[in-house]
Amino acid sequence: MNSNIEKNKIFLIVDVLLDAAIIFAMYYLAVTVRLKVFVGTDNADMYGTKTAFVIGIFSFVVAYILYLFSVHMPARLAQWDRGLSIIVITNTISVVVLLGWFFLSHNDDFSRVVIFLFYLFSLVALCAKYAAEQSYIAANWDKLTKTENVLVIGNGNSAKQYIDAVHNMDFSTKEVIGYLGCEKKEIQANCLGRYEDLTKILEEKNPDELVVALESHEIEYMVDILNVAEKEGTAVQMIPFFSQFFPNQVVMERYGNVNLINLRHTPLTNPVNDFIKRAFDLVCSGILILILSPLFVLVAIGVKLSSRGPVFFVQDRVGKDKQPFRMYKFRSMKVNGQENDGWTSHNDPRRTRFGTFIRRYSIDELPQLFNVFIGDMSLVGPRPEIPFYVRQFKETVPLYLVRQQVRPGMTGWAQVNGLRGDTSIEARVKYDIWYIENWSLFLDIKILLLTAFGGFKNNEE
Repeated sequence: MNSNIEKNKIFLIVDVLLDAAIIFAMYYLAVTVRLKVFVGTDNADMYGTKTAFVIGIFSFVVAYILYLFSVHMPARLAQWDRGLSIIVITNTISVVVLLGWFFLSHNDDFSRVVIFLFYLFSLVALCAKYAAEQSYIAANWDKLTKTENVLVIGNGNSAKQYIDAVHNMDFSTKEVIGYLGCEKKEIQANCLGRYEDLTKILEEKNPDELVVALESHEIEYMVDILNVAEKEGTAVQMIPFFSQFFPNQVVMERYGNVNLINLRHTPLTNPVNDFIKRAFDLVCSGILILILSPLFVLVAIGVKLSSRGPVFFVQDRVGKDKQPFRMYKFRSMKVNGQENDGWTSHNDPRRTRFGTFIRRYSIDELPQLFNVFIGDMSLVGPRPEIPFYVRQFKETVPLYLVRQQVRPGMTGWAQVNGLRGDTSIEARVKYDIWYIENWSLFLDIKILLLTAFGGFKNNEE
């Protein structure tokens, strides 16, 4: 495995632990300032084991949320505002939740002044650490990482895409020293010769690795190229000319003496992963139904008072394995016989005033928690579509039905990336397939946190 990858993993772990330690220390700095500087109680319980345990858990949770939002990854100077914004939003919401927990648990050992100081100190400390860290990484990137010199074999689209990816990547650890095959002129790298010159180029340039990116009509060169690379002891990576059909996570299987590439093997194909996701959905949806039941009652009353008709809007949607199910929502439109006519638009005249409000904040979607609880849906997954559009999109949008390999979700990777309402179907499918191929429980948690921290408001509605 690339040593840079191992170093990055260690760096991320240390960085998360450092954030947790900073947050933990800032709480006790706030306590000390409160007791030593301000006039107030000398309550030593603020330093006690019980409080330390709560703040310790809180510190690790906040640090992990920052990790989920990729705050610890190197960023260009122009993107610093994103990292700082995430720190401010995460710290603010988390401290508000902590204050609420102290209040609801009737904990008499906390002080509002301490919480306020804790918020200020932790915010300043985390932002300062982030700025210092990013400045140091940018200034010392070459020292922190070992740059790998890469020779690309090929001059087609695959070679061009790889070279462009290296050039466009933030803080790339690879440097393309050139490519072989001089037929294509628009590649942003030096052409060092033809395929037949590989032995000479390896001896002269001594690259760390070869990236073989031959096109389908050039496959005859493959054996000779691999033989030369093995003779010279040079590491090889390959980009198959049909790689556009590959998922993000390629699974190799062996059947007898034949190697097979499984194009549609996903993490949720594993029954253990599928059970973990279903158990998570079942527990979380059950808890949320209980907690939100008073809100359900209030919304139901609002729907009934807004116009005549049922409280719930029930619509057929297509779920996992293309099986139909009935999806529940709070009714947001007047009953007029056109409720099932596809998507609604901004200022749709069919909406009620109360319906516009609950759609703006996605409150109308909350009854889908019952769909999650009974197993028709998941908390996270591709959004379900009505049968008419599924039949249409499967003919016009590539890989559309790959979405149906998993349970549809109340929210998804596409939605937290801004693809809601009247947005590109092709882009949504791209994000949905990425989610399916890269699923993990931590990714579900990240999407739920992104939804909670900003995804509920529906700007398209």
